[in-house]
Amino acid sequence: MAVALVVGAGRGERLGHDRPKALVPVLGRPLLSWALGTLIAVPALRRIVVVLPDGERLPDDPRDWGLPAGAWDAGDGTPRVTAAPGGRERSHSVRAGLAACGAGPADEPVLVHDGARPLVTLALVDACLAAVADGADAAVAAAAMTDTVKQTRDPRDPDALPRVERTLDRSRLWAVQTPQVFRRSVLVDALAQPDAVLAAATDDASLVEAAGGDVRIVPAPSTNLKVTVPVDLELAELLLPRLRQNDVPC
Repeated sequence: MAVALVVGAGRGERLGHDRPKALVPVLGRPLLSWALGTLIAVPALRRIVVVLPDGERLPDDPRDWGLPAGAWDAGDGTPRVTAAPGGRERSHSVRAGLAACGAGPADEPVLVHDGARPLVTLALVDACLAAVADGADAAVAAAAMTDTVKQTRDPRDPDALPRVERTLDRSRLWAVQTPQVFRRSVLVDALAQPDAVLAAATDDASLVEAAGGDVRIVPAPSTNLKVTVPVDLELAELLLPRLRQNDVPC
């Protein structure tokens, strides 16, 4: 069994909305609810913690978010889906969500997913969980780079165009997504670092990498997009009906 953290505490200023990004309506439902619906459909996840902006909460009835009646419950009278307030930075929110999960075995898989990635599939979740079950310290969903990528150096004149320093070998480059899955003890150690270190981390896997951990790539489709700017929202609304028809019923 495993636990999952859905991180949705970001403000999302670039989306240009008056609501926190995770709660922006998408096809009549909060953005975060689409990824949550996928994770609820994964039997291996015994507990799911949704990390929300301070002051926000899950609705009492999951049907208010377009999810099945009883989706918050584990079936034995205990809650399966709960919420926790986020922190100032993303890694702080992950740490808060993990604490809200309660205790668990050191080798228990912990799945971390961005609530702003609504197009995650059951197959991708299962593949990330399987990679850690096979012995990796962490597994991250990522799409192979298809564009040519160039590295630049900062110009002395801030108004000048960046000067290309070199072209990178794209055959070895991956655009990292979520879900990211970690062995619990590995994630706990990574998140035990000072707040300043967590604030500088671009993702949780980078903390494990820095400690010498074994991080594996799980190939993922580019359609597993992150909603950041308005055009992402438009694209997600086009793709979601197809995904729900072929993958997840809610």
